[in-house]
Amino acid sequence: MRISFLLVVSLLLAACSHAPPRNPMAQWVPSPNFGPRQPVLIVIHATEQESVQQSLDTLRTKNSGGPVSSHYLVGDDGDIYQLVADQDRAWHAGPGRWGTITDVNSASIGIELDNNGEEPFSPAQIDSLVRLLGDLCERHGIPRTAIVAHADFAPTRKRDPGFRFPWKQLADAGFGLWPGEPLAEPPPGFDPWQALRMLGYPLEQDDSAGHAAIVRAFHRRFRGDENDVLDAQDARILYALTR
Repeated sequence: MRISFLLVVSLLLAACSHAPPRNPMAQWVPSPNFGPRQPVLIVIHATEQESVQQSLDTLRTKNSGGPVSSHYLVGDDGDIYQLVADQDRAWHAGPGRWGTITDVNSASIGIELDNNGEEPFSPAQIDSLVRLLGDLCERHGIPRTAIVAHADFAPTRKRDPGFRFPWKQLADAGFGLWPGEPLAEPPPGFDPWQALRMLGYPLEQDDSAGHAAIVRAFHRRFRGDENDVLDAQDARILYALTR
């Protein structure tokens, strides 16, 4: 009898621990018309730290700017760590805008890559990232093209994952945007700035420093450098990406 009683109590406590929060001011009249947070974007970061353990410590405590986290961390050796459930809102993006998304944390899954910002990304790490992206896109219905860099939507604050990240390799595996070959000449009147806006880059930063930062972010991803001046090749790439 005592064992049965304890079992019933433990089951009741377990049920209470998973019960939805209810406001004591209101009558609870539940509706079935709701669902979990639905991510529509995946953001790739580089930790810019020196080890997985250092990054795990940071992502579970705080850095100089306050508490930070991500959903996943992929080690240089390919090991994958999950820190936040997919349906929960991790604190990885900070302020920034991508297209019409103004709260990137609420709309995305964040993946940190163990990389100090100066070294190449290892084959094992990229292989694990590709497998993880495939899993996330399939389970959550995230478009395979909806993969962005942290620097893409926060170009004046961030540079990660940096110009060494192999976006072309990721595109060959079916993830992210990449221009098809051969590149065609854009038609007369083609506006590369409007094309950048169509892709999602935050051109509301209408000062010259903000525009230069956006071009650097675009170059890190599609040119493998950090030049901040648009040229004719950029126009061809942007035409291919947006047409």
